[in-house]
Amino acid sequence: MNPGYKIGKRYRIIRTLGEGGMANVYLAYDELLDREVSVKLLRLDLRDDPNTQRRFEREAMAATQLNDPHIVGVYDIGEDHGMQFMVMQYVKGTDLKAYIKKNFPIPLPQVVDIMEQVLSAVQAAHDHGIIHRDLKPQNILIDENKNIKITDFGIAVAAYQDSLTQTNTLMGSVHYLSPEQARGSIATKQSDIYSLGIILYELLTGKVPFEGETAVSIALKHFKENIPSVRNFNRNIPQALENVVIKATAKDPAERYQSAATMAADLKTALDPARKNEPRLELNAEDDGETKVIDLPKHHDKQEPQDVEKQPKNKPESFWHRYKKYLSLGIGIAVLIVVCGSGWWFFGRTVVMPDVDGQSAVKAEQTLHKHNLRVGNITRGYDPNVPKNHVISSSPNGSDKARINSYVDLKVSQGVKQMTMADYVGSDYDDVASSLRAKGFHVEQVRVHSETVDPGQIMKQNYAKGKTVATAAHTIRFEVSAGKPQIKIPDFKNQDISVVQKFANEHNLQLTTQEKTSQTIATNHVIAQTPKPGSTLSRGDTLTVTVANSGNETKTTNIQINIPFDGNGGQHENRVQVYIKDAQHNLTMQYQDITINQETTINVPFTLRQGETGAYRVVRNGRTIMSATNITA
Repeated sequence: MNPGYKIGKRYRIIRTLGEGGMANVYLAYDELLDREVSVKLLRLDLRDDPNTQRRFEREAMAATQLNDPHIVGVYDIGEDHGMQFMVMQYVKGTDLKAYIKKNFPIPLPQVVDIMEQVLSAVQAAHDHGIIHRDLKPQNILIDENKNIKITDFGIAVAAYQDSLTQTNTLMGSVHYLSPEQARGSIATKQSDIYSLGIILYELLTGKVPFEGETAVSIALKHFKENIPSVRNFNRNIPQALENVVIKATAKDPAERYQSAATMAADLKTALDPARKNEPRLELNAEDDGETKVIDLPKHHDKQEPQDVEKQPKNKPESFWHRYKKYLSLGIGIAVLIVVCGSGWWFFGRTVVMPDVDGQSAVKAEQTLHKHNLRVGNITRGYDPNVPKNHVISSSPNGSDKARINSYVDLKVSQGVKQMTMADYVGSDYDDVASSLRAKGFHVEQVRVHSETVDPGQIMKQNYAKGKTVATAAHTIRFEVSAGKPQIKIPDFKNQDISVVQKFANEHNLQLTTQEKTSQTIATNHVIAQTPKPGSTLSRGDTLTVTVANSGNETKTTNIQINIPFDGNGGQHENRVQVYIKDAQHNLTMQYQDITINQETTINVPFTLRQGETGAYRVVRNGRTIMSATNITA
């Protein structure tokens, strides 16, 4: 399947994801819902094989019944030019087989987490009466966040024969095959649990328990030989965890876990210290001595001639033989009537076409499915009144009649073609971006720290008010406030107070000091601080430190200073420098250097000894505008 080919009138092929014995899987783009999906397409050389078709249909039916976060979701099924296809959720990641190979050894807590997710999905399937029958790491996907998704439900019904004969395509399945499946018996929920036990074994050891030159030899080992001990491979694996493997892979299905949920409950506590001394689980290993025979497909090039002498003699024709052809004919006619009637019921009936105009593409698809209709050709066009990705019109139109399972063509909006740019400065970015994207524009933001603009507000825009912008050609970019810059506070313990003051001045922080007598910290060095090291503050916030003294008691008082703004001459900003005198500062030491664009109030802490006074001086644009010399504690 070449890139660019469109399946089902909406799924455009991007590239191949994988090729299997029954189907090929492609990454595709859903043009209606604007998302990436995976499309499973039945192989061309198998589309005329009724058995393969049934398996494919069985998987589609099984998967559509399941809605679980750990099962790959199926979005759509259909047929395109005689090719059956299934549209599924696209999982970015790899399969568990490749993950084990790349990441082994896997930490035991992660092994438990992976298995708990797998067991949750299998239990959900079993609750719906669906047995996977082909559980193996290749059918388990793991995404970039280590979330598990199981796929390929329902394919492997009666697939054990293929697993034993088609060694080039399905050899992998036999490594996880339960003994009863290897004997040719019907698979049960316990068969899935056996496969889960083998998967757990591989997660713990990095390999499967049995190998062989042929699929048949591997299958024989599954019901003849005991599963090797995982603790012999790694003594750090707790016995309780090995016991889960032992119970899940018991030869007798009756001795295995009776449900995936029960296995999950046992696995959940397998790493608990309370189970550290748990003894090894011993199961009934008796064998009845019966010779086991595997039923393999037999192919005869020629039919063996019958011995004429052994042929039975002709007997008088019985009532059944005389009338069975008439009875068969009657049954055939009845079946034909039922099939024709069903065909008319499913394909000949008509329904009133629902009105989907104005609905989102997702909602429109859901509405059509409820009325047994399908999405047909999708065209896109600009519309100033219909948001992007909403339906402009449909064919047939609402209230018209349409045949069951027929296609409905949709025209979907690309938003407006062009518009006149407004002034968005000062507006909330999220609201503006949402509105513009609904019109079809691509919107981006650049986050910039600001002392005066609230976080999330637009400060600048790349297209001025009144400019005509087109959705197809222009990207609208906004400069958005990220609020005041965040300053990471270092650890000042044992640092001289002058170091703290310098840091506060450089980052425009208010510094408050307290003194305390200390026998271990040098005088004028920091004992403690608020906030703690590693925290963040914004410019203008207060940093408080406790400083060791020599025993002379001091007190700290905060003085508010109102600094007026000078707008003469069209000035937009004033530079302000503050100098203070107290126990730690003198009037020649700059305490704070700030830029203001309006009248501003600052809090200045003065640390004073008993009987001493403090002073301050405020310089604006190089000129002293206020001072005080009588600050007391």
